[in-house]
Amino acid sequence: MTVIAHISDLHISRADFDEEIFMQAVAEINQLQPDMIILTGDLTNNGYYKEFEQATRYLSLFEAPLFAIPGNHDSRNLGYQTFEELIGERSWKLTLGDKFTVIGLDSSSPDESRGHIGTPQHMWLEHQLDECVIQENFAIVALHHHVVSIPQTGRERNVLSDAGDILKTLTTHEVDLVLSGHKHVPNIWKINNTLVVNAGSLCSCKLRGKNKNSYNVYNITDSDIEIFLNTVGGEKMLFGKYSRNSL
Repeated sequence: MTVIAHISDLHISRADFDEEIFMQAVAEINQLQPDMIILTGDLTNNGYYKEFEQATRYLSLFEAPLFAIPGNHDSRNLGYQTFEELIGERSWKLTLGDKFTVIGLDSSSPDESRGHIGTPQHMWLEHQLDECVIQENFAIVALHHHVVSIPQTGRERNVLSDAGDILKTLTTHEVDLVLSGHKHVPNIWKINNTLVVNAGSLCSCKLRGKNKNSYNVYNITDSDIEIFLNTVGGEKMLFGKYSRNSL
């Protein structure tokens, strides 16, 4: 079984980051011993260099390999450059074993809230997903901005500007999991054979209504995908269970 922890929207800053909640989340996730952690953006609140320096220190507390992509807040104030210097590449591909591929996309634009993938990155994504289809790999695509609207988040303004084209690529290639954040509200959509899963905010104070800080955990076996919604310091619930595409 492959175990993946999905965290998002830390918003590290003086005002909007809850360090106590973050440390509790670190302890819980380290105890889970996941194979990897995927962080879908907004590590920082303003993209300041000092916030990224703080982020590197905080993220080093996780024991599992962690892979992050930037969010719109990370690309403010030249943060898109700082991300590459202190965190890593803004888009990437990695593999777990021979049959497991994870692709990270940068959907952010400097000093803008909206999301956009763009033609060059889209073409690169299609090439990588073509290989996944040929090799019959389990495929995960992670990006900050959601490709479909999330319920209970108010007026929709920040779905990807090229969401239709990206969604078509994801679903026609039968990507198993599409992971995102941005809205701070956990949610699952199933579109054709693709699960589109949103994570809540791990440790920021920016929460809607009665939502609490949370993260997702994916237990992936040869037959099933189990998705758990974990409230930091609270309950763990089965969010959804689905059969693998290959069956």
